[in-house]
Amino acid sequence: MPTFPLTGGCLCGAVRFEVDRPLVTANYCHCTRCQRRTGTAASAQALIEPGSLRLVRGEDVVRAFRPPDGWAKLFCPECGSALFSQSQVDTAQMTIRMSAFDGDPGVRPEARYHVATAAVWEPIPDDGLPRHEGGRT
Repeated sequence: MPTFPLTGGCLCGAVRFEVDRPLVTANYCHCTRCQRRTGTAASAQALIEPGSLRLVRGEDVVRAFRPPDGWAKLFCPECGSALFSQSQVDTAQMTIRMSAFDGDPGVRPEARYHVATAAVWEPIPDDGLPRHEGGRT
């Protein structure tokens, strides 16, 4: 079990955060948007309980890309670290990039989403996780 609060931040330290409750779930997203945003074949992300995230430092620094559809992508403009995603319909719904945590967040990815647009240059591992052609419903 992880110790709470969970802590994390961006590469340069301009943004620091805490999560004071256990994470709900985690998954991998293989959509093209996540590939381009992270520079990886899939983005590992954890869904948080609404209201459990607190920005300790850098709230004034965080920037967002708000696509016309889908979730907003929040990042540090100083170092480029992808940090959070936020529903544009219900802003209390957020995910945190698992790489942004300082230590073990206490959850492991349980599924793979948007596998229909998975990167052709990196095969999806045969890890037994459920695969979904599209997004979470």
